[in-house]
Amino acid sequence: MKRALLIAIVLMGTQMITAQEWTTPVIDGYGKIKEFKDVAVQADPSKEYNLVFDLKDERELDGINVGYFKIARMINMLGAGGVSADKVNIIAAVHGGATFTALNEAKYKAKYEKENPNEAVIKLLKDYGVEFYVCAQATAARDITAADLNPNTELGLSAMMVLANYQMDGYIFMP
Repeated sequence: MKRALLIAIVLMGTQMITAQEWTTPVIDGYGKIKEFKDVAVQADPSKEYNLVFDLKDERELDGINVGYFKIARMINMLGAGGVSADKVNIIAAVHGGATFTALNEAKYKAKYEKENPNEAVIKLLKDYGVEFYVCAQATAARDITAADLNPNTELGLSAMMVLANYQMDGYIFMP
């Protein structure tokens, strides 16, 4: 009995030591993932991923806006699954509660009296190829000008127009 218990403890300990860690293989520091090789649905390196994300929530996850987290997580999963960056096309429509996340550093600091926690992830995502369109309707309603926005974003007529146009062009909607 003692021997069986000892073997069980050793096996459990080994399993805990070798348990997979959270990683950020493509977007360094953001959108952490765990890789699984034995699950039914995986990223497919033969497919092209055309995705349009709807960033409208002001919630945060791991210190950044949940929308940027989701985009980083998707990119990390695709990269870990062997999908090359040239097969990943991501558009983000920023509006609603997420609008202020797209402020440039000076405007964000003036409004919140702290640095914009989203600035670094926006830059990393833009460098990867993500296109950010901030809703001009949302900025107008909040007295935000184009000059107030993060330089890695640009104005779109509206989030609705961005989402509609890209979905009609075959992009998959990611809420």
